[in-house]
Amino acid sequence: MAAVSLPEIVAFLDDYLGVEGAPDYPGALNGLQVEAAGPVRRVVAAVDASEVTIREAKAWRADLLLVHHGIFWDGLQPLVGRRFRKVGALIEGGIALYSVHLPLDAHAEVGNAAVLARKLGVSELEPFGEFEGAPVGWMGKAGPAPGIPVAELAARMEAVLGGPVRTLPGGPETVARVGVVTGGGASMLGEAAAKRLDALVTGEAQHHHAIDAAELGVTVFLGGHYATETWGVKATAEKLRDRFGIETMFADFPTGL
Repeated sequence: MAAVSLPEIVAFLDDYLGVEGAPDYPGALNGLQVEAAGPVRRVVAAVDASEVTIREAKAWRADLLLVHHGIFWDGLQPLVGRRFRKVGALIEGGIALYSVHLPLDAHAEVGNAAVLARKLGVSELEPFGEFEGAPVGWMGKAGPAPGIPVAELAARMEAVLGGPVRTLPGGPETVARVGVVTGGGASMLGEAAAKRLDALVTGEAQHHHAIDAAELGVTVFLGGHYATETWGVKATAEKLRDRFGIETMFADFPTGL
């Protein structure tokens, strides 16, 4: 089994994912969040740095936990209660924690949106979904001209995601061009309308987005926040495995949302 120093892996991830200087929410804290001393032989990938995920990484004797949602979303807080349990378990298990949020959503190769778009058959991808001047998603052709029926795209999503997809109607019955922004990307409806997209694929929405979809003329497909954001950490872990020869696994703990 290969053994690679943690700084080498962190340097690779920081560069490959474009972490430095990437805009994000303050609590995202992209990059290495918890350090560990030893070399990395085993990596667990997961969507969330939850207690159950950390326990799984410890049980698998992982050296690094790679996640999309880290442990500092609510900013500077005392390390007590569940925060202490998480950090304490990582330190006790000798497990480093690396978290990457919007840079992973946006990445052209291993990003959540790009991988999901390709799996849905979306082609001719272009950047889409601006956040503080940087795109976090992708858009493209849903299928050959003139496009595919709304019901067919919903069925594709259900097959790819392995679960139900909810549709907020608004656009035409045939989808020619679609945008993909995973997680909570319904806020991109205005941009989707401005770019004349017929549909927007994302994870979750708020009440007003159903009205926005109808009034803006863009159909929204909701596949679940968790289900649309498993792709990036899986693909990044595979990249680490292929590049460094280390073992990887995906810890799957759906929230149902």
